[in-house]
This record gives sequence, C-alpha cells and structure tokens, in this order.
Amino acid sequence: MKRPIEILVLSDIHLGTYGCQSKALLKYLKSIDPKTIILNGDIIDIWQFNKRYFPKSHTKIVKYFLNLIQDGKTIYYLTGNHDEMLRKFNGFELKNFKILNKKVINLDGHKAWFFHGDVFDVSMKYSKWLAKLGGVGYDLLIVINSVLNFILIKMGYQKYSLSKKVKNGVKGAIKFINKFEETIVEIASERGYKYVVCGHIHQPNIKTIISKGNEVVYLNSGDWIENLTALEYNNGQWNLYQHDQNDSDDIDKDIVEKNYKEINAELLNEFRINVL
Repeated sequence: MKRPIEILVLSDIHLGTYGCQSKALLKYLKSIDPKTIILNGDIIDIWQFNKRYFPKSHTKIVKYFLNLIQDGKTIYYLTGNHDEMLRKFNGFELKNFKILNKKVINLDGHKAWFFHGDVFDVSMKYSKWLAKLGGVGYDLLIVINSVLNFILIKMGYQKYSLSKKVKNGVKGAIKFINKFEETIVEIASERGYKYVVCGHIHQPNIKTIISKGNEVVYLNSGDWIENLTALEYNNGQWNLYQHDQNDSDDIDKDIVEKNYKEINAELLNEFRINVL
C-alpha cells in the first residue's frame, strides 16, 4: 500500500546527467501517493544536454510524472538554474500542471514560500560561466566516484562520497552554504513567510531560525545525486525523507555499457568548449 503525502517537494534530480539516481527515485515515487508535488528546480539538466545522454531510466521518471498529471495530481514545476530555459514559460498551465518561478502556499494559516534558490547565488548572478564549469567538474567527479564505489563494493567496503568530502573540507563551501541560508531566511522574515523551501545547494535540511524577531522554518529538499532526499508535508508537519544509500544506482547499467574512457573524454571536451 502506498504511503499518502499531502505535499511532496523534490529538487535537483538532474535528469540527463550521469550522477542522477533515477532508479532509486522511481522506487521511492512508486512507494508514495502524493496529493500535490512541487518540483523545485533542476529537474531536467538542460545545461548538460549536449552530451546526448538521456537513458531509459531517466525517461521513466518523466513518464511517471506525466501519469501523475493524468491521475489528477497537482504538479508545480518551479524553474532552477539548470532548467532556466523554462523560465520564459512562467505561468504556463495545462490541466493540473503549472510552470512557475516561485510559489506561495498557505499551510495551516501560515505562508510557505517555494523557489529554487539560485537567484541568491552570487556565482550564478555574476559569473555564470564559472557555475557551468562547476557543473562539468561535479559531473566528472560523480562519474569517477561511481567507478570508485563499484570497486569498493566488489572488495566488500562501504561506499564513499568524494563530492561530500570535497565540500565538507572546503571552508569556503561551508561559509557559502551558511550565507545562502541566512540570506533566504532574512528575506522570508521580511515578507512574513513562516516557511521557506528551496533546493539548489544540494544540502538537505530542516531548521528553525530566528531572523529580525520572527521565527522562520528553513527547508531544503537536497538532491537525487548523492543525498537522495525529499521533503514531505503531512498533518501540519514537515519531514525530511532519506532514501537508503545502499539502494542507489551508483554505477548505472547505462554507464557501465558506455565505455568509461568515452565518458571521461566527453566531459573533458565539454570543459575545453565552455572554458578554454
């Protein structure tokens, strides 16, 4: 029996990239029955489309959401930076599906503000090429990590996250995350929002912050690349869902079947095109 959910928030799925954990996500989606779904940005990674990589497991996710629309589920697609091309369709509506840049919902007498969060990212605002470079490097790191975990599992060891190690070990990254959260909460407080829900930084979190005398609940839905998380709202409470990491498809069959050297060459070539 599927678990009922009033509001489901997903972000940073990055369909079309090697790191997307599409099989794990589909398994999760098939276990729940959400009434309203908020896709909070970076669902389809349009930035990476030049790699011509979009396997069947990714297509199944798109089809699943289309079936949910046909079943009468309300779906809001809130645009992010990796799918920013869709921002020109802001306000587009088809039955119970709508594309927006942001959404405000009343929850038990309080306002909840939903948006991706990239508008408060300085690197996105002033150095877009640098952000894209980071995306390419991150994708390459995910591929390397997939191969590493494949070897570790074969040897009987636990999986290891290179990207998490890098982010947690860089003081600048931690400082950026803290500043990102503080800025968003401050603006939410000024606008009278009780909840502010975003994605973008791939750091799942639920915490209450006092800003300018107001109590604001900051929520981040994380991602479906390395954290495998989602936000669920039921009976007036928010919960952060964490999918079993051992159930993730680190070394997807589609990646195994495609020569690793070829993938590496594609990413390095993309680096040269976008930067050099």
